[in-house]
Amino acid sequence: MTNKSKFQKYKYLLWLLYVPAYFISFFMLEKRNDVEFHYIHSSLDDSIPFCEFFIIPYYLWFAFIFVSVGLFIFFDFEGFKKLAWFLALGMTAFIIICYFWPNALALRPVEVTRDNFCARIVRFLYKTDTPTNVFPSIHVYNTLCVEIAILKSKLPKKHKGITTFAVILSVLIIAATVFLKQHSVIDVIGAFVMALLFYLPIYLPEDLRRLHEKRVAEVSEA
Repeated sequence: MTNKSKFQKYKYLLWLLYVPAYFISFFMLEKRNDVEFHYIHSSLDDSIPFCEFFIIPYYLWFAFIFVSVGLFIFFDFEGFKKLAWFLALGMTAFIIICYFWPNALALRPVEVTRDNFCARIVRFLYKTDTPTNVFPSIHVYNTLCVEIAILKSKLPKKHKGITTFAVILSVLIIAATVFLKQHSVIDVIGAFVMALLFYLPIYLPEDLRRLHEKRVAEVSEA
């Protein structure tokens, strides 16, 4: 394989350079102190109790995202290409939204009084992660991206347990964002809407192609 063909095959790995670019942009947003934040709140937020035990799936998000991306790179590179676009488009849109519409939350409990392992981790999270730049929830959006990519991939067909595990973990991660008061229900809905919008150009054309091929096959058999 020539160097040119190798580059054509693996050029999508350059998307990995997007990761530091995103984090630099995000930290620059977090450091802004000369903006007026728009506080996000829904009446549903008040009916969701705080539960520190959701800190476990909340932090498992990091492993879920990075391990999944790694598996796609090594075992389903075509799937990785779509997933890379899916993640990058949404994360870029998030940065733009937060830049022009600074947003924040005031949902966290005044003090986490319970004394257990999970409560201590939550107190650490609250100290290190500000409740600003939260809409739409990137925690939820990236979870949806990876979950959709897994469902679209051929890998789960060989290992069916992967799909079940991924779905359960995804649900717990999304639930964790609101039970830990890290996000409003509005942030979660925003993430679902954004995932739908970017799903259309990335996955819908192939969905329609497969549907057409299935119909042609059914007509041929009939």
